[in-house]
Amino acid sequence: GPIRIRKMFGGAGVYAQERMFALLADETIFLKADEALKRDLAAAGSGPFVWIPDNGPKKGQRVEMGYWRLPDAALDDTEEALSWGRRALAIALAAPAPKKKKR
Repeated sequence: GPIRIRKMFGGAGVYAQERMFALLADETIFLKADEALKRDLAAAGSGPFVWIPDNGPKKGQRVEMGYWRLPDAALDDTEEALSWGRRALAIALAAPAPKKKKR
């Protein structure tokens, strides 16, 4: 289906069916991951997206954001990238619907 990319926090969110399932940051593709996908991505040599806030209560602490890097092998193999992406989208679609913002 259609994919939409929205700029955010110096990177971009990748959406399908109004659910964010990937994050583009620092020229890297990160996929939304549950525990099972995290294990599989780790086995493929991947790692988490880590944010280090420069202010607030978690200033200077490493915060994992629930997104993991697309494995390097998938960057040259569209079928493999598609497989990982479909798993990430399924995870995003299974999560509770995001709350609508009041305007």
